[in-house]
Amino acid sequence: MTSSPPSPPVGATPSATPSASVSLEPRYWVPLGVTLLGPAALALQPLWGQVRWLSLALVLFGGFLLLQARLLRLEFAAEDLVVWRGAKELRRFPYASWLGWRLFWPGLPVLFYFREERSIHLLPVLFDATSLQEQLGQRLAHLASPPSP
Repeated sequence: MTSSPPSPPVGATPSATPSASVSLEPRYWVPLGVTLLGPAALALQPLWGQVRWLSLALVLFGGFLLLQARLLRLEFAAEDLVVWRGAKELRRFPYASWLGWRLFWPGLPVLFYFREERSIHLLPVLFDATSLQEQLGQRLAHLASPPSP
């Protein structure tokens, strides 16, 4: 007689169980916001003649972020955070090596920071911030940095 795997608690969804793999959906508003800052910076033209270069840099950086939001995916697997580009796995970040994490400006999340034993990572939020925070809370709540005052 074979035993079936334990059923999740009542009211739990498969994405709510830490052992389930969850891939975050892309979110484009941060790259679009950076891109739109470029033309908006042109309003500073009377104050600073070189603002065209800043404007161009913002538009190009925003375009780069848009491309990254389209191509990259974050997946919360059972033991690792996995970064994918299409069907190719780029890197794994084992939860066991994490020392802390923080989502900056929770009301308007644009930056995600996490620290591993050997490195620090600061990423723009190019994916669903609500799902990101939920997954981090489920898998790594004990490592969360206290919120800013």
